Amino acid sequence: MTALTPTLELAFDLIRRPSVTPVDEGCQELMMRRLAAVGFAVERMRIEDVENFWARRGGRDGAQGPVLCFAGHTDVVPTGPLEAWQYQPFDVRVDDEGMLCGRGAADMKGSLASMIIAVERFVADHPNHKGAIAFLITSDEEGPAHHGTKAVVERLRERGERLDWCIVGEPSSTSLLGDVVKNGRRGSLGCTLTVRGKQGHVAYPHLARNPIHLAAPALAELAAEHWDDGNAYFPPTSFQISNLNSGTGATNVIPGELKAVFNFRFSTESTVEGLQQRVSAILDKHGLDYSLDWALSGLPFLTQPGELLDAVAASIQAVTGRATTPSTSGGTSDGRFIATLGTQVVELGPVNATIHQINERVLASDLDLLTEVYYQTLVKLLA
Repeated sequence: MTALTPTLELAFDLIRRPSVTPVDEGCQELMMRRLAAVGFAVERMRIEDVENFWARRGGRDGAQGPVLCFAGHTDVVPTGPLEAWQYQPFDVRVDDEGMLCGRGAADMKGSLASMIIAVERFVADHPNHKGAIAFLITSDEEGPAHHGTKAVVERLRERGERLDWCIVGEPSSTSLLGDVVKNGRRGSLGCTLTVRGKQGHVAYPHLARNPIHLAAPALAELAAEHWDDGNAYFPPTSFQISNLNSGTGATNVIPGELKAVFNFRFSTESTVEGLQQRVSAILDKHGLDYSLDWALSGLPFLTQPGELLDAVAASIQAVTGRATTPSTSGGTSDGRFIATLGTQVVELGPVNATIHQINERVLASDLDLLTEVYYQTLVKLLA
């Protein structure tokens, strides 16, 4: 095999570590050691069973300019059946087609390697750069995400840390590196609905109340409801039922209860309170005996065109020759927590075609291009 570039060498080292969420397996130690070597003050933030760290190089409290943060996660999703992989998931390699193969290649150890190498090069070229560079890294993005970035952000908020700009290394690209960046995400509001009936014998339905029959019209109305039209930045709010559970297991028993799990991915045109009130109104209209257990995973956020998005777009154009398209599509990311600090957030990473899949892989040369894009963005904002 030909010699690896610095970015690929670091990506190999990170991917070899089986850091299935929330385990870190020494990935952060490796990153912290390299950042400390180029002048970062590194702070470990282990919260419950989750490894996190915060690192910073440069002026305090914005006194010497703005703060640009790189954010990401060292944890990866489970591998799935090992026998289904062409190569073992942590036996990282570049194959004959130039693809970097391994769990985390796309999501998101490739991005972490690009960030570190770009920052090392930038600090060497611009030791007296403006402002500050920071890293916020967690091992709990693919899991519950309670003790990772969310908890670190709360600590940073309590002590008045300021983050002006943040680049999250999530795999944003669709077909070619940099063709899409995420400049926002929809909110995620989940709920477990419990509809209560009365258990009984199927031969005597007049003595029972079937919660499946009672709930079905209301669920159909919720699924057909038009929640909003979206706007120039967000698609319309969507409602999806992801789980239905009822019954005792016997074929001759009318169940006494039904549970339905559903989720809203909502735009800035809707509010949490508004969605909750409209759901309750529909359920009330159908006369159901019910309860709702709501869970808010994150509010929608948006980074409008400005210094960060402009710098990222210009860097992508300079390195790849292509224009990027800002998008708010897809699932949630830790950017939703960072945005609560008033931070401009952009997600930029490699092609996402194989994320969370068997045989995860990215074009190896794309990580070197990504390193250059990160470097050029640093130059535009802090040189």
